[in-house]
Amino acid sequence: MLGRNDVARNILILGASYGSLLGTKLLMAGHNVTLVCRRKTADLINREGTEVRIKLRDEKEHRAIHSRDLPGKVDAMPPEDVDVSRYDLVGLAMQEPQYNNHTIRVLMIKIAAAKLPCLSIMNMPPLPYLKRIPALAAMDLEDAYTNAGVWDRFEPGLVSLCSPDPQAFRPPEEEANVLHVGLPTNFKAATFADEAHNTLLRELEADIDAVRLDGHDVPVKLKVFDSLFVPLAKWSMLLTGNYRCITPGAPQSIHDAVHGDLARSRAIYDHVDGIARKLGADPADQVPFEKYAKAAESLLKPSSAARAVANGAPYIERVDLLVKLISHQLGDPNAEIDRTVETVDRKLDERIIEG
Repeated sequence: MLGRNDVARNILILGASYGSLLGTKLLMAGHNVTLVCRRKTADLINREGTEVRIKLRDEKEHRAIHSRDLPGKVDAMPPEDVDVSRYDLVGLAMQEPQYNNHTIRVLMIKIAAAKLPCLSIMNMPPLPYLKRIPALAAMDLEDAYTNAGVWDRFEPGLVSLCSPDPQAFRPPEEEANVLHVGLPTNFKAATFADEAHNTLLRELEADIDAVRLDGHDVPVKLKVFDSLFVPLAKWSMLLTGNYRCITPGAPQSIHDAVHGDLARSRAIYDHVDGIARKLGADPADQVPFEKYAKAAESLLKPSSAARAVANGAPYIERVDLLVKLISHQLGDPNAEIDRTVETVDRKLDERIIEG
């Protein structure tokens, strides 16, 4: 359902798992999407399309939304096959350590050279985005990244960030083209530096908002905000829930991490909110703890970071370490956050030793 301009935009999304959620919403709105992934997954998507399972408001069962039934066109390809000149916008939807892959690094060089606007839906904010926040621009934050050099060529104003609040996962028993949405909240995007890119972003926002399925509104919107700090609201959630799913033993669910000791969880959440406000965030940019705690009641699985560590991943996104580095450089460290970072470090070290 294209908007007033009736122009089908071509969007390149790096990452075919979580990226297929944003991709499906764009396809429903009539835009065209290319998903960058491994060749085997690309062949599967090009043959069968994608399937995103999402629950509409007031419905008990998830709907299966197939890309082949949508007005936009989807294709998929490995990074070495991408012609960046075809695209209006790039979505960054891979886990941060994946950008260190050689073929991805080469593609990122091409994207930076083409000066394409890049909208991240990663938990880990791209370094150029952080450079747009004056209080962070001079901080030493590179240690939180698998390879900070991946981002060196990007102009900060061309990189924006969504708060990736929707929770989704690939069901382990399904093929790689299937995504199940557990919590269908919104992508909350900050603006770019260039108003022409913001015009595009707001077009996509309006087109996605207008989509209906059998007359019903479809959740998971793209919401655009002028504040650079709106996406940082996710940090409090990640430090309170996602990273605390990683324990010295077996991983725990986000529900248990948050509700096992609600007072401690609130203290961590409030501290990270306070860090964001020291950087310049307004309380209106943030999500109240009560709202997050309510959402966490239904998050009965360990976070993707905890599952990755349990499955032997040597690297994960380290928003926990990023927030620790920022807290210490602001002169406002927190013992609970430091303890979380130590636990994650220890578990990752175990994986490296075992490997």
